[in-house]
Amino acid sequence: MDKAGIRKLPKTDLHVHLDGSLRLSTLIELARKYKISLPSYTQEGLSRMVFKENYASLAEYLKGFAFTAAVMQTKESLERVAYELAMDSFDEGIRYIEPRFAPQLHVNPDLTIEGVMKAVASGLERAKKEINSKKAIKDGKEPSFEYGIIGIALRMFNEHFSSYYKTLMSAHRFAPFEEISALASLDLARALVTIRDKTGIPITGIDLAGEEEGYPAETHYEAYRYAHKNFMHKTVHAGEAFGPPSIFQAITDTYADRIGHGVNIFRHDLINLPTEAERKHYTEGLAQFIAERRITIEVCLTSNLQTNPEIRTLKDHPFRKMFDAKLSTTFCTDNRLVSNTTVTDEILKAVEAFKIPPERLRDIIIYGFKRSFHPGSYLEKRKYVRKVIDYYDTVANELA
Repeated sequence: MDKAGIRKLPKTDLHVHLDGSLRLSTLIELARKYKISLPSYTQEGLSRMVFKENYASLAEYLKGFAFTAAVMQTKESLERVAYELAMDSFDEGIRYIEPRFAPQLHVNPDLTIEGVMKAVASGLERAKKEINSKKAIKDGKEPSFEYGIIGIALRMFNEHFSSYYKTLMSAHRFAPFEEISALASLDLARALVTIRDKTGIPITGIDLAGEEEGYPAETHYEAYRYAHKNFMHKTVHAGEAFGPPSIFQAITDTYADRIGHGVNIFRHDLINLPTEAERKHYTEGLAQFIAERRITIEVCLTSNLQTNPEIRTLKDHPFRKMFDAKLSTTFCTDNRLVSNTTVTDEILKAVEAFKIPPERLRDIIIYGFKRSFHPGSYLEKRKYVRKVIDYYDTVANELA
């Protein structure tokens, strides 16, 4: 299956950061408009200096987010970025996306957290209506374009991250950071649930992102418990920069339905147990636990290759082991701009590197729809997934 064929298949992107997926031209235009300083004001310059094909470290990879977040501080910019992400996604065959971002990074004196969520939803909804007005979709020949929004809580932050965090830390300047972090995530969980129920915005999940080591998921137990008790889906960045225990903690302490990245799931050398046999037993048990519960791993091949020095080539990526263990996985971009990738590119790389047969590729792509945090009812989701499967098979037969 070549790139053109993969583009035609209906796909999902369940792990895509809104602030890591701007159009480069939009970043430059918004930076000029809001007088944000950039290292360069040309696409070529930014591609050479900031948004590269390869990065020396995770710190270098994250450098670009300072610029993207800076231009996303108004309703207009948030709506535009969300709209363009949806349109760019549909352009490569994606029918369902779940943009995620940290709303508290965009709260400022002129923008409340409710205003942030409404602006992003407005952009996505505008794109959805435009896309779904196409004749083939209106006639029922193709599945519609849908979306859900995921709000991110941060494991680590400081007063320079945004005015929200500055105010929070100032108000609790004698509290240990762990307590402040827990308070911020619980505040977010309450906001997401309240805004969802009050406005009908399809806020379908909560996420936890940021530096893993030293900032455990268990700190955010109350936030995730609140989300869990209010019927909100949960995903967690885990096992990206820390070991298997981080993944286990995400599942047991924060009720994770999905795991973001999870690249270290089989790294028994990162487990603090006396013997190698015990360490291997732990990873085998963890993989079995995840497999039995169909906890889906959001795989981001290019991003992992760019930020994890342990993964020197795609063939070194643990997806091979995930695949062989028949874990539930789905291919995602992580950051379309920062990683300079698309879902089509991710799938093509996987097919070439791991020799995925067509029937298994079909399963993986359909997993994305089945394990999505679709905002509709269970019956509506089943109907939608059935529509996607029928369309997938039609396209695949035409490509055969």
